[in-house]
Amino acid sequence: MNIRFSHGFILFLGLLLSGVSSHSVARLLSHTEAFELQAQAVDAQTLQLTWKIADGYWLIRDKITVSAKTDGVDLGAWSLPPATGTWTAGGLGDIEIYRDLVQLTVPVRLQPSTENAITLLVTAQGCPPEPDPCYPSFQRTVTAVLPAVADISSDPSSVAPAKSDDFSSLKVALRQQTETAPLLHQADDDFLPPEQAFAFSTLAPYRDRIIVQWQIAPGYYLYQDKFKFTVTPGQLGAVQYPPAKTKDDPLFGRVAVYDEAILEIELPLQPSDETQQVHLTVQYQGCAEAGLCYPPIDLEETLTLPAVFSSTPSPVVSPVETSPVVSPSEKRTEQDQIADLLKDGSMWYVLLMFFGFGLLLAFTPCVFPMIPILSSIIAGQDNLTTRSAFTMSLVYVLAMALTYALAGVFAGILGESLQTALQTPVVTVAFALVFVALALSMFGFYDLQLPNSWQTRLSQWSNSQQGGTLAGVAIMGILSALIVGPCVAAPLAGALIYIGQTQDAVLGGFALFSMGLGMGAPLLLIGTSAGRLLPKAGLWMNQVKAVFGVLLLAVAIWLSSWLLSPTVESLLWAVLLIVSAVFMGALEPVDAGATWRKMWKGLGIILLLYGAMLLIGVAAGSRSVWQPLSVFTASVSSNSSVGTGNALTFQMIKGNDGLDSALANAQGRPVMLDFYADWCVSCKEMEHFTFTDSRVQAALADFVRLQTDVTANDAADKALYQRFGLFGPPAILFFDARGEEQRGYRVVGFMTADKFYQHITELKQP
Repeated sequence: MNIRFSHGFILFLGLLLSGVSSHSVARLLSHTEAFELQAQAVDAQTLQLTWKIADGYWLIRDKITVSAKTDGVDLGAWSLPPATGTWTAGGLGDIEIYRDLVQLTVPVRLQPSTENAITLLVTAQGCPPEPDPCYPSFQRTVTAVLPAVADISSDPSSVAPAKSDDFSSLKVALRQQTETAPLLHQADDDFLPPEQAFAFSTLAPYRDRIIVQWQIAPGYYLYQDKFKFTVTPGQLGAVQYPPAKTKDDPLFGRVAVYDEAILEIELPLQPSDETQQVHLTVQYQGCAEAGLCYPPIDLEETLTLPAVFSSTPSPVVSPVETSPVVSPSEKRTEQDQIADLLKDGSMWYVLLMFFGFGLLLAFTPCVFPMIPILSSIIAGQDNLTTRSAFTMSLVYVLAMALTYALAGVFAGILGESLQTALQTPVVTVAFALVFVALALSMFGFYDLQLPNSWQTRLSQWSNSQQGGTLAGVAIMGILSALIVGPCVAAPLAGALIYIGQTQDAVLGGFALFSMGLGMGAPLLLIGTSAGRLLPKAGLWMNQVKAVFGVLLLAVAIWLSSWLLSPTVESLLWAVLLIVSAVFMGALEPVDAGATWRKMWKGLGIILLLYGAMLLIGVAAGSRSVWQPLSVFTASVSSNSSVGTGNALTFQMIKGNDGLDSALANAQGRPVMLDFYADWCVSCKEMEHFTFTDSRVQAALADFVRLQTDVTANDAADKALYQRFGLFGPPAILFFDARGEEQRGYRVVGFMTADKFYQHITELKQP
């Protein structure tokens, strides 16, 4: 492996470990920097507003408005100068714009006893150089001092300037020099302190809830995802946030914000009967439209609770309306049918069926990452033979299958999934670093092998090679089963239900072991083929190792993606793809007869283009790895509600209390509950491929759509699992208008949009 390649991936490793979120593109100016506004008094009845526009930026002509903030000031008829150019905005046609400099004259009239210093409120909207999206509308306040006159009571458009002697003129000039100049830029610094911009108050009218309220000043807004609430003693339930607006923030991309005058949020409270007072800690963050963002604000309040419970919510309510009708059914879920198979079928039939289930699961995203893991281990072998490749593949598959069986028995008996419990930041980061270390070994930085003393002890049963020993392969198989593929599918859920109901760990364990073998059968075939097809030592082998090193880095990013912001994740993928493309020769000439080099370069160009798309998407505020340029086609409106577009919106709940409260407030409508986790691959499949289908969205339009985020796997999440006999995500539950679950229509695991639409259609039939 050459030095350039090593240095390139050292740079990538630094980005992965540090979570760098910046990108090497020209800095996007804030609208305050891009559009500088000044006001100057022309005479006693006229103000001149001047916009200085940064190079490459422009203002939209018909978005400029002017109004008076000072009491006792009337504005005469004012008009905008002709546009200096046009901008073609997709389906909106040609829009008139201003570039560089624009001045407009505003006639004013002061009512009697009105101060000469007047403040105007100016609203505008502008755009940066393409392809960055336009700024949302913003407001500026500017202040200027008018010369004193004897009478300005007539219409400002017809009043002649008042006469004055030379001495008076001198005084007016001096006053303008001393008073007007310091006020020209007052708007940029005249921000409210945070306690005035976001006036905070609390109320505890009942023992089971706290109401927090903000009075938000005009031109200011709060971020929805920056709220944090904690309470002692006791705990808070799931917070139900009111609908927010979508805003294109220069720093955070598309975010949900609140800018209404009064924001009220209800915090469900779960105090003990003895609790009389609670200590509430609140954190929030907001910004001013004019360009200032406040640091996170922390406040603490001590609240006295009422002596008795003042509300009696019921988890079930009488139906108000019954459309669509969700009728009870004797339908059996797939996992229940599988549990019945274990109860009634012969042992050999059960093992054969579960082996088949495993083969089907082998071609799902939960298993795909195991392919580069096993292949890279085999590629790291010196003196590779087909037999040694088969042996290592078999050890990996057996370790994985045995782990599935033991973890399944553990989950079925104890009612808690070991795989789900291991989805923590510490474990995820540690495992991702293991893959980074393996990747660096593939690039030739060092050789991975056990200490000599360990190699001697294991020499009788361990094939100690560069890619790792058989013991290391087995350990990797165990960790892969526990961490790489934790999502629950119907066969796994059925086996866990059977074990939990019958405590028959023997048959349940053998069934899961057979399923693990089915999942590993393609891996065994791929691993053995790799041993036969991979080149021997030499230049080609080094290149193959580099490919597997890149794949291992891809697995590291994929594993840690749920811990990273979308921007950082996209940036890491972009760096990996672009650096890989460069070393594949995407930018180098190829000889006419070099057929393989041409194909290699073609693949490199594809990686380079997609990596560039990711960088462009990051710069434009995109939050999608799969659709990095969707930000340019999405309908951007600062007044649109959150979740518009292709995303299916959900009301977030937490734990049993949050679900009961949501069922009680469903008002007779059927309810869908989605179990989601950031680390669950099948959950994200449902999110991107099923819930975005227009037919599915139309079918679910009349449902109250709830979602519980079980990423943390805390006590509230475990209690909700136990209530419904679940072991992890993904799972979708349906409730009728009376709040009773339609168990026969549970969905466990990924379901395509076509099947899910048919499922909902059947559910809604009377």
